Amino acid sequence: MSTSLDGYVAAPGDDLSWGVPSDELFQWWSDRVGATGLALYGRRLWEGMNAHWPTADQQPGATPAVVEYARRWRDVPKVVFSATLRAVDGNARLVTGDAVTEMTRLKAEDGGPMDVGGATLAAAAVRAGLVDEYAVVTHPVLVGGGTPFFPALDSRVALTLVETRTFPGGVVLTRYQVRR
Repeated sequence: MSTSLDGYVAAPGDDLSWGVPSDELFQWWSDRVGATGLALYGRRLWEGMNAHWPTADQQPGATPAVVEYARRWRDVPKVVFSATLRAVDGNARLVTGDAVTEMTRLKAEDGGPMDVGGATLAAAAVRAGLVDEYAVVTHPVLVGGGTPFFPALDSRVALTLVETRTFPGGVVLTRYQVRR
Protein backbone atom coordinates (compact mmCIF):
# COMPACT_ATOMS: atom_id res chain seq x y z
CA MET A 1 0.00 0.00 0.00
CA SER A 2 1.04 3.60 -0.43
CA THR A 3 1.59 5.61 2.71
CA SER A 4 2.65 9.11 3.64
CA LEU A 5 5.87 9.49 5.60
CA ASP A 6 3.78 10.10 8.72
CA GLY A 7 1.98 6.79 8.24
CA TYR A 8 -1.37 7.47 6.56
CA VAL A 9 -2.88 5.74 3.52
CA ALA A 10 -5.37 8.56 3.03
CA ALA A 11 -5.27 12.16 4.21
CA PRO A 12 -8.29 13.75 5.94
CA GLY A 13 -11.38 13.57 3.75
CA ASP A 14 -10.03 10.41 2.07
CA ASP A 15 -7.68 12.58 0.01
CA LEU A 16 -5.32 10.42 -2.06
CA SER A 17 -3.98 13.18 -4.33
CA TRP A 18 -0.55 13.09 -2.66
CA GLY A 19 0.10 9.51 -3.85
CA VAL A 20 0.27 9.95 -7.64
CA PRO A 21 2.85 7.45 -8.95
CA SER A 22 5.67 8.15 -11.36
CA ASP A 23 5.75 6.06 -14.54
CA GLU A 24 8.34 3.79 -12.93
CA LEU A 25 6.26 3.27 -9.78
CA PHE A 26 3.12 2.72 -11.85
CA GLN A 27 4.98 -0.04 -13.73
CA TRP A 28 6.00 -1.60 -10.41
CA TRP A 29 2.34 -1.63 -9.31
CA SER A 30 1.33 -3.13 -12.64
CA ASP A 31 3.94 -5.88 -12.37
CA ARG A 32 2.75 -6.61 -8.84
CA VAL A 33 -0.85 -6.96 -10.02
CA GLY A 34 0.37 -9.24 -12.80
CA ALA A 35 2.09 -11.51 -10.24
CA THR A 36 -0.89 -11.62 -7.86
CA GLY A 37 -2.86 -14.84 -7.65
CA LEU A 38 -5.78 -13.28 -5.78
CA ALA A 39 -6.57 -9.69 -4.81
CA LEU A 40 -8.58 -9.04 -1.65
CA TYR A 41 -10.47 -5.75 -1.48
CA GLY A 42 -12.43 -3.88 1.12
CA ARG A 43 -15.61 -2.22 -0.13
CA ARG A 44 -14.34 1.36 -0.46
CA LEU A 45 -11.17 0.49 -2.35
CA TRP A 46 -13.13 -1.92 -4.55
CA GLU A 47 -15.64 0.77 -5.45
CA GLY A 48 -12.87 3.19 -6.39
CA MET A 49 -10.87 0.69 -8.43
CA ASN A 50 -13.93 -0.82 -10.10
CA ALA A 51 -15.20 2.62 -11.10
CA HIS A 52 -12.06 3.19 -13.18
CA TRP A 53 -10.04 0.12 -14.21
CA PRO A 54 -12.57 -2.07 -16.06
CA THR A 55 -12.64 0.44 -18.94
CA ALA A 56 -9.53 2.55 -18.37
CA ASP A 57 -7.81 1.03 -21.40
CA GLN A 58 -10.69 2.16 -23.63
CA GLN A 59 -10.44 5.82 -22.67
CA PRO A 60 -9.04 8.32 -25.16
CA GLY A 61 -5.33 8.79 -24.66
CA ALA A 62 -4.84 5.63 -22.59
CA THR A 63 -1.10 4.98 -22.49
CA PRO A 64 0.36 1.52 -23.10
CA ALA A 65 1.08 1.30 -19.34
CA VAL A 66 -2.57 2.04 -18.50
CA VAL A 67 -3.74 -0.50 -21.09
CA GLU A 68 -1.46 -3.14 -19.57
CA TYR A 69 -2.51 -2.37 -15.98
CA ALA A 70 -6.21 -2.40 -16.85
CA ARG A 71 -5.87 -5.81 -18.52
CA ARG A 72 -3.92 -7.20 -15.57
CA TRP A 73 -6.40 -5.77 -13.09
CA ARG A 74 -9.38 -7.27 -14.94
CA ASP A 75 -7.63 -10.66 -15.21
CA VAL A 76 -6.66 -11.12 -11.56
CA PRO A 77 -9.32 -12.91 -9.51
CA LYS A 78 -10.70 -10.70 -6.75
CA VAL A 79 -12.58 -11.20 -3.51
CA VAL A 80 -14.51 -8.20 -2.21
CA PHE A 81 -15.41 -8.06 1.48
CA SER A 82 -18.47 -6.00 2.32
CA ALA A 83 -21.45 -6.10 4.62
CA THR A 84 -23.34 -3.56 2.51
CA LEU A 85 -22.78 -4.51 -1.13
CA ARG A 86 -25.25 -6.95 -2.66
CA ALA A 87 -23.24 -7.89 -5.75
CA VAL A 88 -19.91 -7.34 -7.51
CA ASP A 89 -19.07 -7.75 -11.16
CA GLY A 90 -16.17 -8.68 -13.38
CA ASN A 91 -13.65 -11.23 -12.16
CA ALA A 92 -14.74 -10.80 -8.53
CA ARG A 93 -16.83 -12.53 -5.92
CA LEU A 94 -18.45 -11.03 -2.85
CA VAL A 95 -17.95 -12.18 0.75
CA THR A 96 -20.40 -10.74 3.26
CA GLY A 97 -19.39 -12.90 6.23
CA ASP A 98 -16.42 -12.73 8.57
CA ALA A 99 -13.39 -11.44 6.65
CA VAL A 100 -10.76 -13.03 8.90
CA THR A 101 -12.38 -16.46 8.62
CA GLU A 102 -12.48 -16.22 4.83
CA MET A 103 -8.94 -14.81 4.51
CA THR A 104 -7.67 -17.64 6.73
CA ARG A 105 -9.42 -20.18 4.50
CA LEU A 106 -8.06 -18.57 1.32
CA LYS A 107 -4.52 -18.48 2.69
CA ALA A 108 -4.71 -22.21 3.53
CA GLU A 109 -5.61 -22.97 -0.11
CA ASP A 110 -2.16 -21.81 -1.27
CA GLY A 111 -3.43 -20.47 -4.57
CA GLY A 112 -0.50 -18.12 -5.08
CA PRO A 113 0.36 -14.68 -3.75
CA MET A 114 -2.54 -12.66 -2.35
CA ASP A 115 -2.60 -8.89 -2.04
CA VAL A 116 -4.82 -7.20 0.52
CA GLY A 117 -6.11 -3.74 -0.35
CA GLY A 118 -8.12 -1.35 1.75
CA ALA A 119 -7.14 -0.03 5.16
CA THR A 120 -9.92 -1.69 7.16
CA LEU A 121 -9.50 -5.09 5.52
CA ALA A 122 -5.71 -4.91 5.78
CA ALA A 123 -5.97 -3.97 9.47
CA ALA A 124 -8.07 -7.08 10.12
CA ALA A 125 -5.49 -9.25 8.32
CA VAL A 126 -2.62 -7.65 10.26
CA ARG A 127 -4.32 -8.09 13.64
CA ALA A 128 -5.12 -11.74 12.79
CA GLY A 129 -1.48 -12.45 11.90
CA LEU A 130 -2.34 -13.35 8.30
CA VAL A 131 0.21 -11.07 6.62
CA ASP A 132 3.46 -12.72 5.48
CA GLU A 133 4.95 -9.68 3.76
CA TYR A 134 4.54 -5.92 3.89
CA ALA A 135 5.28 -3.92 0.75
CA VAL A 136 5.22 -0.30 1.86
CA VAL A 137 5.44 2.47 -0.74
CA THR A 138 6.30 5.62 1.22
CA HIS A 139 5.68 9.00 -0.38
CA PRO A 140 7.69 12.03 0.77
CA VAL A 141 4.77 13.93 2.22
CA LEU A 142 3.35 14.57 5.68
CA VAL A 143 -0.44 14.68 5.59
CA GLY A 144 -1.01 15.22 9.31
CA GLY A 145 -3.85 12.77 9.83
CA GLY A 146 -6.39 10.59 8.09
CA THR A 147 -6.53 6.82 7.73
CA PRO A 148 -3.53 5.17 9.41
CA PHE A 149 -1.48 2.57 7.56
CA PHE A 150 -1.12 0.24 10.54
CA PRO A 151 -3.72 -0.68 13.16
CA ALA A 152 -3.07 -0.81 16.88
CA LEU A 153 -1.59 -4.20 17.74
CA ASP A 154 -1.74 -6.36 20.87
CA SER A 155 1.82 -7.58 20.35
CA ARG A 156 4.96 -6.80 18.41
CA VAL A 157 5.51 -8.20 14.90
CA ALA A 158 9.17 -8.88 14.03
CA LEU A 159 10.11 -8.16 10.41
CA THR A 160 13.05 -8.81 8.11
CA LEU A 161 13.88 -6.26 5.42
CA VAL A 162 14.03 -8.01 2.02
CA GLU A 163 14.05 -5.12 -0.45
CA THR A 164 14.42 -1.37 -0.75
CA ARG A 165 14.01 0.63 -3.91
CA THR A 166 13.84 4.34 -4.61
CA PHE A 167 11.54 5.71 -7.29
CA PRO A 168 11.48 9.17 -8.92
CA GLY A 169 10.24 11.93 -6.67
CA GLY A 170 11.74 10.38 -3.55
CA VAL A 171 9.17 7.58 -3.20
CA VAL A 172 10.70 4.59 -1.40
CA LEU A 173 9.57 0.97 -1.50
CA THR A 174 10.44 -1.18 1.49
CA ARG A 175 9.47 -4.84 1.60
CA TYR A 176 9.54 -6.78 4.83
CA GLN A 177 8.81 -10.42 5.56
CA VAL A 178 7.24 -11.37 8.86
CA ARG A 179 9.54 -13.44 11.08
CA ARG A 180 7.60 -16.36 12.50
